[in-house]
Order: sequence, then structure tokens, then C-alpha cells
Amino acid sequence: MRPVLRIVNRVLIGVVGLVLLVFGGSVLAVGLGAKPPSWWIYDGRHDVLLSAARRTRWRSDGWWWPTVLAVLAVLVLLALWWLVAVLRRRRLTEVSLRTGDGEGALLRGRALEGVLAGDAGQLDGVAHAHVRLAGTRTAPEARVQLSLEPHVDPGVALDHLTANALSHARDSAGLESLPTEVRLTGVKHRAERVS
Repeated sequence: MRPVLRIVNRVLIGVVGLVLLVFGGSVLAVGLGAKPPSWWIYDGRHDVLLSAARRTRWRSDGWWWPTVLAVLAVLVLLALWWLVAVLRRRRLTEVSLRTGDGEGALLRGRALEGVLAGDAGQLDGVAHAHVRLAGTRTAPEARVQLSLEPHVDPGVALDHLTANALSHARDSAGLESLPTEVRLTGVKHRAERVS
């Protein structure tokens, strides 16, 4: 998820949560007998939020229903945009390569992921390697997940990954840098019998 979208997501969830907490808390407090302030939207324990007069106040005006429908449509579209943005997979499909002649070329993201996973999987003691590219065409970022055998030192595996697989991928793609997030997990194994 991009940083701007992540910030918008967190702010939006925080604001919605705060509004729901304030209104829900006020309804609960007034329902339990607390006296609301004079400027609050309802007066007491047996008051309703929308009276019949408030609900039907502008119903006969010609602008009321188009305005209500437009506001609801905008809210639905914003909610759908937010849902799609949150759920959309952020896999990089192409990487822009510099060829040196000023033209450039495009490399499929899955091809680079496969090569990186293959190189990382060949390291001694790596049971499984999974690579996913994110970022932009000109500034890709790699997310590598390595499943290590029990006898492997994680520091040695990480050094091998950065010195071999990542440096080969960076050099072959002509990238100045390839920021990488590495997650190391251990492979479960059966207990060995000691005699």
C-alpha cells in the first residue's frame, strides 16, 4: 500500500471511529439517564433523534430528493473507491530498465520475481523463497520471504541474499537501488532422536 493511501486510510478510519464513538457514547449516556447539554441533538431519555416533523420537513421541496440521492451516491462511490484501494493487490507488473541508448525497455515484474526467488532459493539452507515486487516502474521495491532450515544462521542467509540474489537482480536490471524488506521464518521439523 502506498504511503499516501496508508495515511488517508488511517485518518479516515480514525475519524469515522471517533465520530461513531462520540455519538454512540452520547446515546448510551443519555439512555442511562445523563442529562445532555442544551445544544445537543436530542433532549432526553425518551426523545428521538429525528422527529416526524424533521423527517418530512423538506419532502415537498423539489431540490430535496435529488440532493439526498446525490449525497448518497457520492458517499457510496467514495466507500467503493476506498474499499477497492484497500483490497487491491499492489504487485508491480513491469519494471523500467535503462538500456544505455536512451530508449529503455520494460521487464515483466513476475519474471524478475521468479529470478529473485530462484536465486534466493539456491542459497544453502533455504527451504522456500517467495518474492513480490511493489513500488513503481522506475523505483521497484522487493519483499522477500525466506523459509530457513533449522541449522541455518539467519545472518549468514541474509548476507548471502543481499550479496548474491539482490545484487544480481539490481545489476542486471540496471537499478541504482532495490529497497528490500526481508522476512525470515523457520521451517517446522520433526524432533530428532538422540541416542
